Amino acid sequence: MSDENKPGWKTIPIGGMILEAGNAEKYKTGDWRTFRPQRDHDKCTNCMICFMYCPDSAIPLKDEKVDGFDYDHCKGCGICAKMCPVKCIEMKDENDFKD
Repeated sequence: MSDENKPGWKTIPIGGMILEAGNAEKYKTGDWRTFRPQRDHDKCTNCMICFMYCPDSAIPLKDEKVDGFDYDHCKGCGICAKMCPVKCIEMKDENDFKD
């Protein structure tokens, strides 16, 4: 592609805005993580507070209950662990996992 055919600065949205809604599903951002949330299923009361506070929507629900974590999009911020009233979520070092 020659230089005159390349998109220029005029094609970038003002302020670098994201114009396409819902595009986060296309990008796996979970590999930024340093810590990974792990849930103790026996302690969990399914209050769903972790789900409500997760800024990345990385806590899926199944049959109106917490169904683990979406590690493709979880960035390991730890908000879920901090907000959990029964402390059933623990943040573990990402290096401890091989998947």
